[in-house]
Amino acid sequence: MEGKEVISSAKSSRCEPNDLVSQKSGILLWCLPIAAVIVGSSWPSIRHWLLIPAFLIMGIGCLVNARRCGRLHCYFTGPVFVLAAIYVALAAANVVPLRPGACLAEVPLGRYTKRA
Repeated sequence: MEGKEVISSAKSSRCEPNDLVSQKSGILLWCLPIAAVIVGSSWPSIRHWLLIPAFLIMGIGCLVNARRCGRLHCYFTGPVFVLAAIYVALAAANVVPLRPGACLAEVPLGRYTKRA
């Protein structure tokens, strides 16, 4: 057990200087875009203008963080955020529908509400 703690602390100390979350840039890369997503979700007239840059900033930040730090979480969320930005851009061009109240899990699992 002691060996695992040494390995994880060594990885943590190696990762911390390169981790974008632990730096002040974390506020610009994740906190402000999350605020933009929240505002854009409730403000339809400027939704696309807020969501596309927010998802791109978070996606690129995650991909850079995955490359610099090797954080496993960022290997998954980076591409998901970039795909979300592409999807919102396609919705802005009326290629695909944008349903902000819909959950992604509804597609394979169906609706969660009962029909009366």
